[in-house]
Amino acid sequence: MINALCRATWHYNILQARMKDNRKYLREMCQMTATILVLEDDQPLMEGIRDMLELQGYQILTATNGLEGLRVLQSSPKPPDLIISDIMMPEMNGYQFLEAVQNNPRWVDIPFIFLTAKGEKEDVREGRLLGADDYVIKPFEAEDLVVRIASKLRRHRQLRQTQESRLTDIKRRILSVIHHEFRTPLTYVVAYSDLLESDVSNMSLAEIKEFLNGVNSGAQRLRRLVENFVLLVELETGEVAATFAWRKRPITDVASIFSAAQESVRQALETLNVRLQVVLPEALPPLIGDAEYLKVVLIRLLDNAIKFSDKPNAEVTLSASYDERYVYFHVTDRGRGIPAEEIPHIFELFYQVDRRRFEDQGTGAGLAIVKGIVELHGGTINVRSVPSEGSTFTIGIPRAKN
Repeated sequence: MINALCRATWHYNILQARMKDNRKYLREMCQMTATILVLEDDQPLMEGIRDMLELQGYQILTATNGLEGLRVLQSSPKPPDLIISDIMMPEMNGYQFLEAVQNNPRWVDIPFIFLTAKGEKEDVREGRLLGADDYVIKPFEAEDLVVRIASKLRRHRQLRQTQESRLTDIKRRILSVIHHEFRTPLTYVVAYSDLLESDVSNMSLAEIKEFLNGVNSGAQRLRRLVENFVLLVELETGEVAATFAWRKRPITDVASIFSAAQESVRQALETLNVRLQVVLPEALPPLIGDAEYLKVVLIRLLDNAIKFSDKPNAEVTLSASYDERYVYFHVTDRGRGIPAEEIPHIFELFYQVDRRRFEDQGTGAGLAIVKGIVELHGGTINVRSVPSEGSTFTIGIPRAKN
């Protein structure tokens, strides 16, 4: 009897909602087809919410606690478009469930609404800090929940459409530079391979090594180009952000990031006859972030510095410092420098400094990648440059809290 009354009340409230000022908004919502996962341990309330949302054309998945909700997510071929969850549930509560969702890259961007009787500011703040998109307090008006669901779904779809539009633009721009940028390293690989194949029996060991180095140099450049393009796409689609969300943690061995980056650019240093000087404090405080992505940042900055160190006996310096808030990475070259009017643009995707004078400077993707990753870390990035004297790039990554 209670169950029937509860469901009847929900149906009545929805009819009332349709008659109020939000009719246009609700019509827009009704046109959306979406799957919603609802977690609620109060069975009559669960059935009322399910019936209400099914009336609006939504596909509904249900669970009575966080563990059951995780099993539903894991067994679903496609993640739901939105999650509504109670907080106080047995076995796994709503906070624990949200944390598990946030730690999975497949689910991290699903809009999440808490539906709960816990309406204290501290409870709302805790949910927000964990990543909840909205907070509906029981008891609530059916109309309010319907409108909030529509709002979150519409906003999420708008963001997805914007992402898809940006991704299409990036693909177009990538295709426009592939022909030019891939041609040179491919020429190295093909030419040296052909020469080895045709005359290897008459070559000295030194010549064979030289030609193999040429093949390797071209292959490494191709690999870096492909990595850059993949990273750009992943940054724009949010895949890097999702991965970062579940991989970020305190990093205590900060020096190992420097060592890994140094090893990665060793061949480029030897090929271009550039010396790398590494200057680190005896100890660096822990920072918060992802070591692999920070290594990518340092490698891209070092690549850039090495490439523009075109003077005899060129030297690049990699150093670090810190203050109360940040650990700073500094990469300094003594190359051609950057004109002051171009500095505001160097982190723009595919931007190249004075392309007319300096042809061999890559795709202009490296610094855009650096900026994207540093921003994910909540970090800072600054550039000081003097034409004909060189440049220093400084990134600041937040320290881990004690």
